[in-house]
Amino acid sequence: MSFKEAVKSIWDFLWKEDSMLSWIANIVLAFIIIKFVVYPVLGALMGTSFPIVAVVSGSMQHDGSFNVWWNSVCRTELTTNTEIMQSDLYENYKIDEETFKTYPFTNGFNKGDLMVLISPKNAKQGDVIVYAADRADPIIHRAVKVFDNDGKTFSTKGDHNCASAPFEDAIPESHVLGKAVLRVPYLGWVKLGFANLLSLVGIGSGY
Repeated sequence: MSFKEAVKSIWDFLWKEDSMLSWIANIVLAFIIIKFVVYPVLGALMGTSFPIVAVVSGSMQHDGSFNVWWNSVCRTELTTNTEIMQSDLYENYKIDEETFKTYPFTNGFNKGDLMVLISPKNAKQGDVIVYAADRADPIIHRAVKVFDNDGKTFSTKGDHNCASAPFEDAIPESHVLGKAVLRVPYLGWVKLGFANLLSLVGIGSGY
């Protein structure tokens, strides 16, 4: 078979043949193109190796409008029976309501959303950052404190969470992968479904 005939045969198999094998081959090809062509190009343009991430949890979700969320009871201290509100938690970080309203993603975002990231170089308090932790997937939470003592470190909290986890107390800048600048609702479900499908056959990751 000549080279031209071989190319035509592969083309017909990928784009004209209606078979399960052809469908699987298209999925694998799409993964390869996205992983090794699209992502590196976007990463170079955005200044991060993770230009796009899918939200895999509800830790940044707001229940209702901003006012409903801000004034909602997050937990109750059992020893004193004191109700702790979301607003109280942010007051501990010296973040009041008017300050929070100047932050990006004031109304949070949901599991299944797609987030576009840029370089975290200029990340500051209130920004939503993505960082590597001792977890299978990167964490996407809001920076509630930024320290610049002998190297920048961050403390974060999920908007929906009632406290910061221990691993969120001092995140070194070297662990921060990007800063979120754009949210695309629901589109992340496509990425999550695609990643889960590939993981079933041992290809790729859930990022």
